Amino acid sequence: MQRARELRQRFLDAMGEETSKSADADAILATTTRMLGEFLGLSNCAYADMDLDQDGFTIRGDWAAPGAMHITGHYSLADFGKKAVTELSAGRPLIITDNLHELEPRESATFQAIGIGATICMPLVIEGRLTALMAAHHRGPHAWLPEELALVREVTDRSWAHIARVRAGKLAAQADERLRLATKASGIGTWDYDPGSGDLRWDDRCKALFGLPTDAVISYEGSFFAGLHPDDRDRADAAVARALNADRPEPFDIEYRTIGLTDGIERWISATGEAIFEGGHAVRFVGTVLDITARKKAEEHLRVLNDTGAVVARELDLEKVVQIVTDAGVVLSGAEFGAFFYNVLDDSGASYMLYALSGAPRSAFENFPMPRATAVFEPTFLGTAVVRSDDILKDARYGRNPPRQGMPEGHLPVRSYLAVPVISRNAEVLGGLFFGHSEPGRFLLEHETALLGIAGHAATAIDNARLFQAANREIEQRRRAEAELQALNRDLESRVASEIFERSKAEEQLRQAQKMEAVGQLTGGIAHDFNNMLAVVIGGLDLAQRKLQKGDTNIGRFVESATEAAKRAATLTQRLLAFSRQQPLAPETLNLNRLVQSMSEMLDRALGETVMVETVLAAGLWQVRADPTQLESALLNLSVNARDAMPRGGKLTIETMNASVDDKYAADYSLRPGQYVLIAVTDTGIGMDADTAGKAFDPFFTTKGVGKGTGLGLSQVYGFVRQSGGHVKIYSEPRVGTTLKIYLPRYIGDVETSEPAAPGMINDDQNRELILVVEDDDRVRAISCEALSDLGYRILEAATPGQALKLIKDGAHPDLLFSDVVMPEMSGRELATALEALQPGLKILFTTGYTRNAIVHNGVLDQGTHLLSKPFAISELARKVREILDEQ
Repeated sequence: MQRARELRQRFLDAMGEETSKSADADAILATTTRMLGEFLGLSNCAYADMDLDQDGFTIRGDWAAPGAMHITGHYSLADFGKKAVTELSAGRPLIITDNLHELEPRESATFQAIGIGATICMPLVIEGRLTALMAAHHRGPHAWLPEELALVREVTDRSWAHIARVRAGKLAAQADERLRLATKASGIGTWDYDPGSGDLRWDDRCKALFGLPTDAVISYEGSFFAGLHPDDRDRADAAVARALNADRPEPFDIEYRTIGLTDGIERWISATGEAIFEGGHAVRFVGTVLDITARKKAEEHLRVLNDTGAVVARELDLEKVVQIVTDAGVVLSGAEFGAFFYNVLDDSGASYMLYALSGAPRSAFENFPMPRATAVFEPTFLGTAVVRSDDILKDARYGRNPPRQGMPEGHLPVRSYLAVPVISRNAEVLGGLFFGHSEPGRFLLEHETALLGIAGHAATAIDNARLFQAANREIEQRRRAEAELQALNRDLESRVASEIFERSKAEEQLRQAQKMEAVGQLTGGIAHDFNNMLAVVIGGLDLAQRKLQKGDTNIGRFVESATEAAKRAATLTQRLLAFSRQQPLAPETLNLNRLVQSMSEMLDRALGETVMVETVLAAGLWQVRADPTQLESALLNLSVNARDAMPRGGKLTIETMNASVDDKYAADYSLRPGQYVLIAVTDTGIGMDADTAGKAFDPFFTTKGVGKGTGLGLSQVYGFVRQSGGHVKIYSEPRVGTTLKIYLPRYIGDVETSEPAAPGMINDDQNRELILVVEDDDRVRAISCEALSDLGYRILEAATPGQALKLIKDGAHPDLLFSDVVMPEMSGRELATALEALQPGLKILFTTGYTRNAIVHNGVLDQGTHLLSKPFAISELARKVREILDEQ
């Protein structure tokens, strides 16, 4: 056994050595099949590729023993039988020891036709697809040993793995070559840095961008850092450090300048890179560099051109213009010095020449005469052409202008020469720009193009300066004329200003008068109605008092009249609070369809037989959050108004629907845009004109006769709806009818299904609970205490919150606190909080005529708060107190 294992291992080592010599898949497989066939004594060993249909396959190569037939060619897997298809498709080896006995005759005949009696076929399955086969065959029957199967499996796996590595290597090499060619073609250089060892590798292009030969030895400090422009070193080094920071690595994307370490050339470089981290440390830092010098130069030229154009476009001083242009020309061309010779017109129209210098002192030119129109200068001064010479000393036009033979002695050395004419819009030659350099070949076509742009800016600026001078003269003339005109207009402006002031004052007085008229209308209406009610109250009580003094106790009708008048006054107060949006609301989640249906019987009784009521209720109506009592009152109010508008009878329609309010409508009526539920009340009555409809919501405004309305009905509806976050809109047409639409905000939430608790029965014999009454008004406190005592309750009374606190601290233990809300020392809410701290579980009932936001916020009662609004009837007090005391 040991001997067999050693032979097997030597075979595998030999096969590995042989196949490693080849990088061709077919050559590897040919070596593998030959060596495997010879080692196992096979008749044939072959390999095949599967077709895309998973049935056809092609045996591309095989090894055959002497006397055995070769079996290369195309076959169908189905012809070799169901077992072959099933096993190989499932990724399992096909093992047959004797196909004549194991397969059906038709299937075995396929094997026999190519000289195969026994076989092992190994499948290669990639991503669930049968891709290739390798098979070992015997001519006759053969009982395959486990070690033979294991060897075939291992040889197959090794061969395919080696082929995969070879192919991957080829693909990688091809990719590397494509990358090399691409970077070479695009001028991109590459670098690879090992932060741990400090090794830095540059390709030839990267070395060239730092001015180094291809055989230069590279290091971070000696090559990269030393080759950076001094102004960019710290910035670039910091960018590298940030990219290598394992905690928070940042992208390496930077532009910097290099100064060639051997050639001294300044270049602009764009560098990008990425660090690779392992175990919390940067192990490799790779990237690319690109020469962007040309782009930066173009950007600088464009910036200088744009800046120069912008500056000279604003500048009207001729001397400043020509200096700016000359300086810009030196920057754009890279010249050592430049000059701008230009013509100036004096007051008489005569022309003379001036000049500006850049890069050279004025003393360098002041001893020389002005240039003449010689062969070199003539194209510039005549505006016929640009002159650009790599070496003016070798130019055929140079030195042929007697009496001089070239540049005068002491002139700045000039080899490279560039001159551009400056020509105005009307083709007048304004002067010329001249630039020089002591070295030859320094001026290129790009410099010529840039200077033509500068010359254009100069021409425009000089034209503008001349126009400015002419305009100044004209402006001065206009100023004198305008001064005279202004003197004439000054008096007129004063009169107009005085008239405007007087008109504004009159308009303010009118607004104040209208405001006072509105206040007067409101107070007058209140005074009128309250005086009527008080007349009944005072008169009734006075008559009752007089009769009682005479011993006559028949005063019931007078007391009843006074009580009814007082109730009407209370109703008027509630309507005024509703109009001012100060009434406390107890909102509930409502379905308006149910509310309208529940009011049907009441509306029929209130409207009479002459009015037909129709309801149109929308399906799927959204919920709203509103005070049901106030909403019912509003609908009843609108319905009664509609009845009064139909004296001969008619039709009243109450309709509900879902509606959406857009941004524009919301802005017009101070609403929030969104979803609303609409309830519309429509009558077929006499209608109103636009002027009347516009006043419908004003307090005390009414179209009814004297004594038939207070004028507060619609104003109460308006106040309630606005306090509920909604809106009321009126539409009316004379002799057609009126529609009032109420918009209430949609409420998203669960419907409150709980039924209100029935009020507890008032049984004087059982009302023995102790009630603490706190009220700063002595008369109101006396009435409240007397009423509660009459109802059978025990009473403690306090005139101030301080007295109430002392009673509790002294040992009193009331069952209920009945407190006013607005009091001098502290509010009722503050008192209740203090008492609850002393007696947890104390039940509380507030009373008030006006809450001042102590227990009501945004017009809504605080959660869990009980309130009895003043004035109240004894029956209301009894019901509310009993209801709170009976709560669990």
